[in-house]
Amino acid sequence: MRAIQELRPVAITRIGPDRQVADFGQNVNGRVRLTGLGPRGTSLLLTHAEAVTPAGDVDTASAKAGIPWYEPPRGVQGDRVIAAGRAGEVFEPRHTRHGFRYVRVTGHPGDLTPDDVTAVVLGSDLPRTGWFECSDRRVNRLHEIAFWTLRNQQCDIPQTEITRECAGWTDWGFNLPSARLLHDVSGLTVKWLRDLAADQWPDGKITNYSPDPLGPDSLTAPYAIPHGQAGWGDAAVAVPWEIWRAYGDQAVLAEQYPSMSAWVEYVAHTAREKRHPTRAARRPEPAPHEEFLWDTGYHFGEHLEPGTGHAESGDPDLGDPSGFEEWIRTAVAEAEARDHAVFATAYFHRSADLLARAAAVLGRTEDAARYRCLADDVRAAWQAEFIGADGALTVDTQATHVRALAFGLVPDELRERTARRLVELIRAAGTHPGTGLPSTHLLLPVLAETGHTDVAYELLLRETPPSWLTVIERGGTTFWEEWDGIAADGSTHQALNLPTRASVVEFLYGYMAGIRLSGDTPAYRRFTVAPEPGGGITWARASLESPYGRIESSWRIERDAFTLEVTVPPGTSAEVTLPDGTRAEAGPGTSVLTCAMPVSAAM
Repeated sequence: MRAIQELRPVAITRIGPDRQVADFGQNVNGRVRLTGLGPRGTSLLLTHAEAVTPAGDVDTASAKAGIPWYEPPRGVQGDRVIAAGRAGEVFEPRHTRHGFRYVRVTGHPGDLTPDDVTAVVLGSDLPRTGWFECSDRRVNRLHEIAFWTLRNQQCDIPQTEITRECAGWTDWGFNLPSARLLHDVSGLTVKWLRDLAADQWPDGKITNYSPDPLGPDSLTAPYAIPHGQAGWGDAAVAVPWEIWRAYGDQAVLAEQYPSMSAWVEYVAHTAREKRHPTRAARRPEPAPHEEFLWDTGYHFGEHLEPGTGHAESGDPDLGDPSGFEEWIRTAVAEAEARDHAVFATAYFHRSADLLARAAAVLGRTEDAARYRCLADDVRAAWQAEFIGADGALTVDTQATHVRALAFGLVPDELRERTARRLVELIRAAGTHPGTGLPSTHLLLPVLAETGHTDVAYELLLRETPPSWLTVIERGGTTFWEEWDGIAADGSTHQALNLPTRASVVEFLYGYMAGIRLSGDTPAYRRFTVAPEPGGGITWARASLESPYGRIESSWRIERDAFTLEVTVPPGTSAEVTLPDGTRAEAGPGTSVLTCAMPVSAAM
């Protein structure tokens, strides 16, 4: 944990007789250093914020606590400073960090200058691993925004956001594949996985965040969100597997294997022993496949899916703790009344599948066979329940189709049809994404993998909301929790630094530049370089530091000719695929390959 960068204000604006707002031009995780504090006894208040109101004052909405009566008396993200009157004194708190682009200084006796106030960026000092650039400056800006979003999050733990809720939420399972492209997050992640395993409940349940100060006692907290949720809890399996794939660290799989298997066994027991009331009412005698359906409990599901609004149960009565507790109880009851089987069972299958593969890597042949059988049974149950007689998915959303394709839930003969329907749903939404926190990182890669790279580029470059480029158009410098985190009228919703949409880098590195892992071969010992140009982009290049050395992919289109330069590290090999389908093997060193540019790929 270090101070890793300093930023000076790009603007300082006086908004009142005793109030000035400094704009650092970038949303950061850190603290402020303030000099020139004034005469002895001068009282200053620093209020940090991720946004400003249309009038130019700080907008602290994204940082307001979920339990408002717990707010400290100094206010939201506020630091109170009393000058001692000593020459050259400086305020810089050592044990405080905030999420902010702006800071309002109230009570300063003079006009602040850029030399008086500094933003000190804090975080885990992680080596950078990825660099990307292309011919479209908007895409380059998206990459920079993703870089800051993820770096801000990596602060001793993979915190979920940087203002009100800095806990190590298990959405790291969704965000790790993109984070590892930009930084070496192996040590940070292994440390966090140990916390996750230490916090795991005796029945195998995974907490929503770790470190968790309450553990099983959180069952008694009247405002607690239930733990053990599909997608989030599955980080116990997905994260160690991704660390092994990216870094080849088999010791992580061995160390985490008891935690991984305990989670899958917990889910299997829950699926086997419990039935959702609506399914039981519809089918009093359970079908044989139902023991593999995970359809009960509280789940966020496809959280913050576009069009679902900003809240589930209206506004809480925040007048006192009892009102808030009642609102939480109502929200939990409403969520548990919904049948989440299509979502939860998909993650059940994926975790069982990954656990089987992890057991095989570790030489646990009996476990590998047992969990492979479990994964197959869960997939069959999902298919029996959610694929109609005509081959269509019975839950007709973008996210359901994305998960079905990404997790291998649909039979091979239905993949093309399922992908076509996904495209139809995207078109029906005006060629906009319709995925929430769990599935957004899968959307563009799934489109590319199923032969719809052109649609992936259309989504990437869509300027109207919801879209990735909206964040640029509305002045964001980090990705937001919601697609419309800053609305057209300037109002803010939820956190303004959350990595879900930073996952766009998975498409930039993996499909635009073409560098991606091959199957279950870890650590880029053997990898793929298969650029898929599109969107009118005429050149792109990416570098990725792998455990064996630097991988580079650089391509350019000139006069309908495609030229690719690939650098392969010592001890590794790459399978290279050009846009016209030509395949070649590339060994250590730099290779240059060319082909005629297919008309469809040049669009």
